[in-house]
Amino acid sequence: MEVSFTKEIESLRLGAGQPFHGEGILAITKGLLQSGVAYVGGYQGAPVSHLMDVLVQARGLMAELGVHVEACSNEASAAAMLGASIHYPIRGAVTWKSIVGTNVAADALSNLSSPGVTGGVLIVIGEDYGEGASVIQERTHAYALKSGMVLLDPRPDLAQMVDMVEHGFAISEASNMPAMLELRIRACHVRGSFIARDNRSPGISTRALMDEPAHFDYTRLAHPPVTFGHEKLKYEQRIPAARRYIVEHGLNELRPGARGDLGLIVQGGIYNTLVRALQQFGLADAFGELEIPTLVLNVTSPLVPEQITDFCSAKRAVLLLEEGQPEYLEQEIATLLRRQDIQTSLAGKDVLPMGGEYTVEVMAAGLAAWLAKVAPDIDTQAVQGWLAGNRQRRTEVAAALPEPLPARPPGFCIGCPERPVFSAIKLAQQHVGPVHISADIGCHSFGTFEPFNTGHTILGFGMSLASRAGVSPHMNRRVLAIMGDGGFWHNGIVTGVQAALFNGDDAVLLIFKNGYTSATGTQDIISTPSEDAKFNAEDKGRSLVDTNQTIENALKGLGVKWMRVVNTYEVAKMRDTLEEAFTTSFNGLKVIVAEGECQLERQRRVKPWIAGLLKQGARVVRVKYGVDEDVCTGDHACIRLSACPTLTLRDNPDPLRVDPIATVIDGCVGCGLCGENAHAATLCPSFYRAEVIQNPRWHERLIHGLRAALVRALQPA
Repeated sequence: MEVSFTKEIESLRLGAGQPFHGEGILAITKGLLQSGVAYVGGYQGAPVSHLMDVLVQARGLMAELGVHVEACSNEASAAAMLGASIHYPIRGAVTWKSIVGTNVAADALSNLSSPGVTGGVLIVIGEDYGEGASVIQERTHAYALKSGMVLLDPRPDLAQMVDMVEHGFAISEASNMPAMLELRIRACHVRGSFIARDNRSPGISTRALMDEPAHFDYTRLAHPPVTFGHEKLKYEQRIPAARRYIVEHGLNELRPGARGDLGLIVQGGIYNTLVRALQQFGLADAFGELEIPTLVLNVTSPLVPEQITDFCSAKRAVLLLEEGQPEYLEQEIATLLRRQDIQTSLAGKDVLPMGGEYTVEVMAAGLAAWLAKVAPDIDTQAVQGWLAGNRQRRTEVAAALPEPLPARPPGFCIGCPERPVFSAIKLAQQHVGPVHISADIGCHSFGTFEPFNTGHTILGFGMSLASRAGVSPHMNRRVLAIMGDGGFWHNGIVTGVQAALFNGDDAVLLIFKNGYTSATGTQDIISTPSEDAKFNAEDKGRSLVDTNQTIENALKGLGVKWMRVVNTYEVAKMRDTLEEAFTTSFNGLKVIVAEGECQLERQRRVKPWIAGLLKQGARVVRVKYGVDEDVCTGDHACIRLSACPTLTLRDNPDPLRVDPIATVIDGCVGCGLCGENAHAATLCPSFYRAEVIQNPRWHERLIHGLRAALVRALQPA
């Protein structure tokens, strides 16, 4: 895993009355255990990757409590797990990343929400939204509305978040509705403390098994004609039950304030940001006491009409702070007020942006515009000056620069095994011509950035081969689909490979086999090399190539006839293989498996091994690459072809030459890509390969001394 939680996991054992200190995602895990959850699963992805990592790494504790942990192949399989709670009084929780995960799980969620659940169900959604997001800008809220699920959006405070986990299970059982717990990135990583409660062993668990299955009950199936009745149950029984629970347990919070004629309604997840924005106006103090009464919606679906109307009826004006679009809450609240003929002025997206993250500055600007209309007695000049000053400083900084700062998009890690493949793709297209490339989600999506600029579409994890199906029949040249091993197992084997074989499609599929789902934190998958293989690779100093044949065997079993396995760092061979795939007379699916271990995982494995050898005084050989400054011409083609962060520029030492030359800086992991590119592309011969020997043997020291003496003797005085 990317992060080890060995120490943090011990805090999950804390009992009643003991203080818990840590970050949000670990607190959520503690909340699950305190709630008596019986089974957990999910699919990793920021910002909830750590939740799956913690659950997997805490298998020992889970086994003690009788909690089953399932590492799911995708979000749909995670959502399907929750079917256990339809018939049985078992609490289950799953997690995945935001709207993209919910999209994948949508079919199972709809069929879960229709019959409803008996045991509590909680889906922890990592809401990756705003400027810092890595996904499409959509909200999970729509799924809660359309399918009839409770949506919790807790205030980012650890005690509140843990309480909402426990209430999430309870409200799910009280209303028979699945509950979704929405966690923004900041909430996942906010740090704080709360007083722990004892972990609860579930009544039905891996340690307390059921003897008999539930009796057959057709009404518990998501199948017509009973689904017609399920629809009525949603609005006649389940939503009213959820609303009663919200009111009885005070899940939404009313924060009082001196300005009783005004009001604020805010999603719980952005409450802390609102407090900070109000502090700019002097309308909140350092302890979070507010001057304007505020209704904090820790449950954003379903809304409780009486709470909304009671809050708004006695006020002249209310501002709704709802992050994201469409304005689901604003439309619903406006409808509630209109039906009750309540004339309170309601503002929202008219003074705040329709989309985008609501930062302190964004909120402050919206508050200033709203207060200027409804409360001119409140001085907003200082805030307006603060906002103008921020804008002015940005303008001054930009003007002071000789030219705009270059964009710094994310890129491949140093020594990443995927970078050389994109170099090979560029070289192959010089011979076969431009190729339509269906890109995919994963580390390899960085190939869409400069200098590779490779990829025409990204339509879903593992969906690249499927997305080229509409292009291939209309293109003279074969189409290339790029897929990672994580995407292959997540979705690609069914939606892409199986479909292409069934339809007899003539296409090229390139699978990056790096051994892990690297983009989400290098979690293990079914094609991850075994621990024995990792140990042997360390012991014998070799790579992990060919230690796991699961992908190749699966492809053969499906009927793939044309398949090549190529080491990713062999640029010339990869280029030739790509050219062969684009030009061969074979008509059908052609698969190239680009095999090279994730460099992050390799370094985590190799560095401790090397450190151990050095500590023992053993001989260690390290490869280092460099550039001969007397040979480098300074045309920088090598950089344009690889974009390795350790291959960069330095001033030319020759006073008669002004162009900077290439250089390899510290941090190089010795992957050899620079030299491979120079050879494959027939570039200048300025790269050299050197072996750095630590703890050399006596004869190596002797030879080195003789060589050094000879060099000194040959040097001019």
